[in-house]
Amino acid sequence: MDDYMPPRYQLLGRIGEGVHGVVVKARDLSNDDKIVAIKKLTLRTKHGWISPNTIREIKVLQNSQCENILSLLDMYPDLSGISLVFEYMPYTLYSKMKDEEHPLSRHEIRRYMAMLLNGLKYLHELKIMHRDIKPANLLIDKHDVLKICDFGLARLFNDQDPSKVYSPQVATRWYRAPEILWGCQTYGPSIDMWAAGCVFAEMLRGVPLFSGATDIEQLALVVRTLGTPILKEWPEVRSLPDYNKIRFPNAKGERWEDIFPSFTTKHEIGLVDGLVTYNPSRRLTAEEAMHQPYFTDGDES
Repeated sequence: MDDYMPPRYQLLGRIGEGVHGVVVKARDLSNDDKIVAIKKLTLRTKHGWISPNTIREIKVLQNSQCENILSLLDMYPDLSGISLVFEYMPYTLYSKMKDEEHPLSRHEIRRYMAMLLNGLKYLHELKIMHRDIKPANLLIDKHDVLKICDFGLARLFNDQDPSKVYSPQVATRWYRAPEILWGCQTYGPSIDMWAAGCVFAEMLRGVPLFSGATDIEQLALVVRTLGTPILKEWPEVRSLPDYNKIRFPNAKGERWEDIFPSFTTKHEIGLVDGLVTYNPSRRLTAEEAMHQPYFTDGDES
């Protein structure tokens, strides 16, 4: 809290503290006293190396110009590393879903999902995987606009090189795609789409779709819900590093209609089904999801 801060910013207090740094609230005295959020990042790891997560986040934010991606307004060096200045966002999707006095309306769910997909479409067109889509990383401003934040795990992907290897230690467990849970290191932007499907299902249900306490329990919940993977539909599953190391009882799977509230529409369930599906190549892309009947056919059930 005592680190250097340029005189243009007046510290108002701490907002929170995450894995990658402290976030404080401040007033920008040189910009009509606009309220901003300042994220203080450590440039070096405990081993003395430049933190790749910090560099990735800065590079993504510097190159992003989208209404549904958090805007980087300024940055400056401080005593411990570097501070990033963002527009202040008073809510997260997580805090909105936890507000029991004002539960999300169907209209709000549709709007938030459309904005999430628009942000992902933009990132994926830039060949960027976010790799940690979850309600806490979806900020909402005072005008009720949703914006994707926290790019510490983001990576460029090369869809012309399907053999390129990435770390499987990404994404928060509840939103982690099954191929990653089975140790896959050659994944693509479809992992973000699985996570988006889980977020959408959580908005509809009010509770997480899969909430395992361990990776194995997480996989068990996925298998119990979707059923044992059918090799004909996802032949690549057999080659995943940990597929043969973890055995689960054969499961037929559950009907989506049985795990969502009775008033859930067929179009809502259809979008979940198109995103939360085993085979990454069969998952909807962000652009395809934006053109699903859920968005184009109004409120039909």
